[in-house]
Amino acid sequence: MSRSPLPVSRRNLLAALGLGAGAAGLAACGAPNGSADGAESNLREGFSQADLTVPSEYEGRTPILFWAPFTGTNFEVLATQFAEFNESQDEIVAVAESVGSYADLNQKFTASLQARTVPDIVCFPELQWLQFHQSGALAPLDGYFDEEWNLDVYIQNYVAEGKAAGETYVVPFARSTPLFYYNKTRYIEAGLPEEGPETWEDLAAFAPELAKIEVEGRPLSAIAFGPDAWHGQADIWGFGGANATQDFQVTINDDKGVEWLEWMRKFIHDDGYGYLAQASGTDFASGLAAGWRGSTASLTGQTAATEGLFEIGTAYMLSKEGEQKQVPTGGSGLSLVRTDSQDRQDACAELFRFLAQPEKSAAWHIGTGYVPVVQAAQESQEVKDQVAANPNYGVALSQLENARTADYPNWDQGSVTEIGAAMGQVFGDGADPKQVLDALAATLQETLDDNREDYEAVAFEGWN
Repeated sequence: MSRSPLPVSRRNLLAALGLGAGAAGLAACGAPNGSADGAESNLREGFSQADLTVPSEYEGRTPILFWAPFTGTNFEVLATQFAEFNESQDEIVAVAESVGSYADLNQKFTASLQARTVPDIVCFPELQWLQFHQSGALAPLDGYFDEEWNLDVYIQNYVAEGKAAGETYVVPFARSTPLFYYNKTRYIEAGLPEEGPETWEDLAAFAPELAKIEVEGRPLSAIAFGPDAWHGQADIWGFGGANATQDFQVTINDDKGVEWLEWMRKFIHDDGYGYLAQASGTDFASGLAAGWRGSTASLTGQTAATEGLFEIGTAYMLSKEGEQKQVPTGGSGLSLVRTDSQDRQDACAELFRFLAQPEKSAAWHIGTGYVPVVQAAQESQEVKDQVAANPNYGVALSQLENARTADYPNWDQGSVTEIGAAMGQVFGDGADPKQVLDALAATLQETLDDNREDYEAVAFEGWN
């Protein structure tokens, strides 16, 4: 699934909704029931349900609508789980509509808030849901928790990322980490280790051997890069740097950050062993490149796409030798949209409860590659069998030990756009990394200063 961002920052979003930062700030989180505009309930008068089509066999039930940022295999698996929910009871009908990528959802949901015709459920990646919480669009979930369904059922790595000022606005669902994919068949053909590279230095050593293999008359590239800020976060950590400190100082242009992008520039433009691809996952699946960085959520789709062509290998995201491997948590959870209907909100909570069953979480993991977010699912026989049959799923699970929340700049859609654009300048044009990062740092710092008060009000509990 594409993670290509759109330039929708928190400030732009609030402006688009006609809300000043002060009017919709997180300082209002302490209002009864957590409604960000100080209302006494989760209801939001005048925000009606967006159009949806209810299958004739379910007419008369309470309809709930999920704008899902999933396509292809992942949406098919989601549709299966929704069908199972609809068959499990006779009062609710859950409808999922694919809206494309997270960026597409961001744009469409922003427009729907302006039009006041909204879906009942949304999910945005990592901490990017905060900008919609700040606009008063989301309802807290804590009132629905009981002994059977509560935050304790989930893997705790992801729980804190769904909370603001102690209240829960997101429960984990489609969570992931970035993963290094490589063409194991080509590695064996080139006489390279089947387990793939562990470090960027390994990849540099392997690249000349891979280049001896010709694909469509050209040397096989070691990697097809994408200008993805999510991957960039893992990269800069892997070089010992960071996008920013927890004290709100942007550090992406420090020496470690410059070293990261200079390494990439040289590998691509001086050595010729990699390139900036329009669709790096597609190039990998078609055999044009021997490696790419993708989400664990691409694992099932990539495995199916390359079946009979070559064997996929996966490895932890690469780091520089001697540096700690770390990956940002990724993917998304489920959020309840504040609407004019208590019945529909209650119905959404029932769906969330259904999807949190261990067998449902395991099925979602096996069908897509997203990690199982429910603790009991991780220990299920189905998941163990899947890992035994395809060890790549085991790599995705074990890499969770290196997962941590991304630095502040990755919490904001606009900053994610800026980081991706900077990576693209270096990957694609061979621009000077120092100049690019200095300019980027100034932009990120301005945005972070603007967001600081709101982020402090979150009282984030998940730093590690």
